[in-house]
Amino acid sequence: MRTVTFGVACSLDMFIARKDHAVDWLHWSDDVTAIMADYWKTIDTILMGRKTYDVSLRMGGGGPYSGIKTYVFSRTPKKSGDPNVEIVSTDAAAFVRDLKSRDGNGICCMGGGEFAQSLFEAGVIDEVGLNIHPVLLGSGIPLFLEMNRQIDLELVESKAIKGGCVYVLYRVKK
Repeated sequence: MRTVTFGVACSLDMFIARKDHAVDWLHWSDDVTAIMADYWKTIDTILMGRKTYDVSLRMGGGGPYSGIKTYVFSRTPKKSGDPNVEIVSTDAAAFVRDLKSRDGNGICCMGGGEFAQSLFEAGVIDEVGLNIHPVLLGSGIPLFLEMNRQIDLELVESKAIKGGCVYVLYRVKK
């Protein structure tokens, strides 16, 4: 079965963006580039909510997922002009369960909010990878929303990276 990794950069106070969705506080370094390059080799699919997708388009005209099959989950379906992007308006948890059972490489889940909450609560997330940045935003878009149950994690890896960031990878205990 394929592994679904929820991956995101966040502030130390666990925000993924400012209230206006700005991520101007992110630190980029050779370390981050190397971690991401290694990770991109292990996946062939990306999952994201519509809001995350819209932000990624504004940031770079296609984002780092160009050439990788991407599923964007939206309650307000629209067409994508990119052949690698499919808009999904069906139940996200059921879709991801089915996707995990198919042949393929790892699956990256990006973003936060309601989309990630629904996948965590459905038990389809296998790992959590965070790039924690040395900044307290004070407010913004939270990394996690309130969930209906506790999810226990096991530390797999942690390391300091340039710019004062810390990379952590946790496995979801089943």
